[in-house]
Amino acid sequence: MSRNFELLRQVGRGFAVPSTPQPVRRSSEPSIPQPIRMSSESREKAHPNGTGLNLGQVAREEASRLVQQIFLSSGPKAPRAVLFAGIDQGVGCSQICLLAAETLRSTVSGSICLVEANLRSPSLPGMLGTTNHHGLTDAMIQDGSIRCFARPLEIDNVWFLSCGSLSSDSLNFLNSDRLKARFEELRAEFDYLLVDAPSLSRYADATSLGRLTDGLVLVLEANSTRKETALMVMESLRAAQIKVLGAVLNKRTFPIPESLYRRL
Repeated sequence: MSRNFELLRQVGRGFAVPSTPQPVRRSSEPSIPQPIRMSSESREKAHPNGTGLNLGQVAREEASRLVQQIFLSSGPKAPRAVLFAGIDQGVGCSQICLLAAETLRSTVSGSICLVEANLRSPSLPGMLGTTNHHGLTDAMIQDGSIRCFARPLEIDNVWFLSCGSLSSDSLNFLNSDRLKARFEELRAEFDYLLVDAPSLSRYADATSLGRLTDGLVLVLEANSTRKETALMVMESLRAAQIKVLGAVLNKRTFPIPESLYRRL
């Protein structure tokens, strides 16, 4: 317990929720794509007994705290486009991003878009029972409104933009002006963006994506993420001037004091 407590406290130093401009009002363009309808297998995995995502009580609590801390506590200046990135691979970042979207949807009336920007090993399509086809990378090379590349979920007012068709050239889009323009469209079309990214310790993708959002949420795994790795990642983010909005210690088996959460 002490090792994880110290880890979360260390990476929490210097966290700040930045002031961001008011979101641009989204277009009234009608929704063309058909809703993503989850298979019975995916539905059972994601919504057992119809009560919410099966990510465990700890993940639910973390998502609830995260939504309150980041999206609801700063009033009209609260971040609207947030990147989720795990320090290591396999820490449950995509799960936290998905659960945060569901929690946010139950709290606000604005539209929400889940963006799969993990071009290395995308997880959200599988969790939602859909595919990568016709998504973000396709929007890089094709014309049309960005909304035409996203699909509505069965969850009311939540849309999903998959990573799209992947090729050896897909990663070249991460630092392109075209991606910046598409993210500006996403901000105009949707009230909230929750963006899933690859792990920070293995790739630099999240740094590029972080410059297109209002900040980043770190996802750590209890009893797994090393303090040295977390601190190295934090230094790299600070050097790149990427705002860290908060942290989630996923898969923990012990409580975290409220006083520590208020510092994050």
